[in-house]
Amino acid sequence: MSSTTVHVKNISHQTSEQEVRDFFSFCGKITSLSVTPVSNDPESTKSATVTFEKDTAAKTALLLDNTQLGPSSVQVSGAPGLDEIAPGQTATEQTYKNGEHLDQEDKPRSRIIAEYLAHGYVVGDQAVQKAIELDKKHGFSHRFTSVLHNFESKYHATDRARSMDTTYGVTDKANAGWRSLSHYFERALGTPTGQRVRTFYVEREKEAVDIHNEARRLANLRKSEATGYAEPASTPLETEKVTSQEYSDQSAPPPSYATGPGPYAAGGAAPTYGGDAKT
Repeated sequence: MSSTTVHVKNISHQTSEQEVRDFFSFCGKITSLSVTPVSNDPESTKSATVTFEKDTAAKTALLLDNTQLGPSSVQVSGAPGLDEIAPGQTATEQTYKNGEHLDQEDKPRSRIIAEYLAHGYVVGDQAVQKAIELDKKHGFSHRFTSVLHNFESKYHATDRARSMDTTYGVTDKANAGWRSLSHYFERALGTPTGQRVRTFYVEREKEAVDIHNEARRLANLRKSEATGYAEPASTPLETEKVTSQEYSDQSAPPPSYATGPGPYAAGGAAPTYGGDAKT
């Protein structure tokens, strides 16, 4: 089995191929996906083979083992030793200096888990804790912090972001290009909402409660931009553990990373990458 491929079992017959694609698209770019029933029984479970562009996405997908997808808890497995493979080239300071986008695979895994929670998926505590451990082990938090400081010093993003929040309010109008380098980091520096992102990555240990709070923050931003109402910046994040049902309307689809609105906006399709993720 390839290091970029995972196998999925126990998918409900009620779960569509598009729902499977949406579910795993949070991990990174999908290059191929096949979903097949295990028998001719119309109510039989399905299995799937998901191949990603990068092995980092496949490793993230392994965190979803025993996670709820529709009415069933799915089983996700990969090539032997996949979770022990050292991470390949991900988001380094140099790639950001060259102006490349922040791809889904390059985000800390705890951030990806927060996005799952924000969109109503039920992710177990074991997956949350494993995401935290992987981030600490592979230094994603440190690299993300370095990039924040680099971008801030080079582009003075803090001043620009503060100006945008003053002009447009907490839910500024920059969503259309959020995947671009500048918009992503402007949101992560120096604004009432962006400061919470920075705090999540830089100023605290990523305990499980922080991931749940990050999920709530993402869900609140999506709701506020849909209604035009923003939660006051002074309102502190809750510290109690909450269920995923509190984060998001279960009917809300995942974000679209190619066309603009990401987890900061309501609506949109699953993460797509230049329109070539579907096969």
